[in-house]
Amino acid sequence: MDDQERPMKAEIGRSLTEFWEGRTPREKALLMWGGLVLGLALVYLVLWAPAYDGRQRLRDTLPTMQRQLATMTAQANEARALAGSAESVTPTGGALRDALAKSLADNGMQPTQIQVIGAAVQIQLKNASFPSWTIWLDDARRQFKVQVSEAHVTALKPDGQVDLTASLQPAGVK
Repeated sequence: MDDQERPMKAEIGRSLTEFWEGRTPREKALLMWGGLVLGLALVYLVLWAPAYDGRQRLRDTLPTMQRQLATMTAQANEARALAGSAESVTPTGGALRDALAKSLADNGMQPTQIQVIGAAVQIQLKNASFPSWTIWLDDARRQFKVQVSEAHVTALKPDGQVDLTASLQPAGVK
């Protein structure tokens, strides 16, 4: 506390003491009861009423939230079960060709040719971005469980652009 604050606090204390001493016993009683009522009103308005209202609101919304939680839990369990069964199914033949064609289109690559040759799907791309191709290939490998059985890549003049022909087959096929 610095030297300027002490006189100010002392002055405030003196003013309050003079004010209190100047009151009659009846005024002092009224001020004390009024302060008590004001304090109780503040406690009610600031602490008790919001807590009571919040508790009632929670009581009203809790059953709905519990039903939503049960539904979400059931859906999550179903999704886990379906994800496990979907991972074991690897598309082959025409289904694999169609899935790879759609995936290529979704990633902005248009194959000039895509065909089924035996168990493999042959993809031919002209003037393709090699970084985009490798990212797509990694995603396709994980998503469709395929592996590259053969690939021919020719670099073009613009950096990163290639012509390529690749054969992808289901990972279990030799």
